[in-house]
Amino acid sequence: MNMLLILTLATALLPTEQIITINGPVQANSIGITLAHEHVLVDFIGADKTNESRWDKTTVINKVAPYFTAAKKAGVKAIVECTPAFLGRDVRLLKMLSDKTGIAIITNTGYYGARSNKHLPAWAFTETAEQLAARWVKEFEQGIDGTDIKPGFIKISVDGPTNGLTDIHKKLVRAAAITHLKTGLTIYSHTGPGRAAFEQLEILKEAKVDPSAFVWVHAQAEKDKTMHIRAAKMGAWISLDNVSDDMSYYVDALINLKEAGLLNHVLLSHDAGYYRPGEPDGGDFRGYTTIFTTLIPLLKEKGFSEREIEQIIVKNPAEALKISL
Repeated sequence: MNMLLILTLATALLPTEQIITINGPVQANSIGITLAHEHVLVDFIGADKTNESRWDKTTVINKVAPYFTAAKKAGVKAIVECTPAFLGRDVRLLKMLSDKTGIAIITNTGYYGARSNKHLPAWAFTETAEQLAARWVKEFEQGIDGTDIKPGFIKISVDGPTNGLTDIHKKLVRAAAITHLKTGLTIYSHTGPGRAAFEQLEILKEAKVDPSAFVWVHAQAEKDKTMHIRAAKMGAWISLDNVSDDMSYYVDALINLKEAGLLNHVLLSHDAGYYRPGEPDGGDFRGYTTIFTTLIPLLKEKGFSEREIEQIIVKNPAEALKISL
């Protein structure tokens, strides 16, 4: 066997870095512009009452698809859909929407503990971290809700009180750590203030999880921007993900991270949408284009290069979400 053939076969057997979308894995380096934290539908009624009978998929798609189309015209190729189970996650709906619009969607596994645990299923209070992780790993290995659709990341959520994380929220973090170690999936944690972020990072450290596997969701809620720098230097991802009409905070935060040489640890998104079951016409809907119509032009005025912008909206999401398959 000649050397070229040996090298070709060896290369073919190497794991490739991919992102798991609703429609299966795609090469991480081809994913394109990605919005790192958005929502299609969120049902706030609570874990014990939410179910897919509370919304009509076709009605939801008819409302949401035009906003996806507008994002696509702005250059968006993929959207990270951060609605977890028991808060309105509907993977069949997401697949229909992705197929209709041509935008790749990445969904998740995990549970949402914020909002005083209203969106946690009953067993989250009684099962161990290992048992919860087994449920999440099963979705990764076998598919979600009887489909072959698999999660592309782990989504958990904690409240960040001044006296630290509660025991159940610590358990969610430990379950996420176990799931990450078994699957390679990145951990997105709805967090907010910095104290809760660093407490989670310490739990992950104890579990031998590298900080680069942790996304500090809603980091804009922490007004002390030195905490962003500290977490990014550790290797964590700083998700500035509620971009709306007030741009000053986001411009300043991004300049702060740029000056520290840490733009390669930033994720950017709107935390927008979303259809709300039970509200007339699904409630008010916020679109997914403000980053492109308003924020990016402001960043360019402040001296951000095309390469730096590409780093934030293309390379960073791909790096954060990639796994080896």
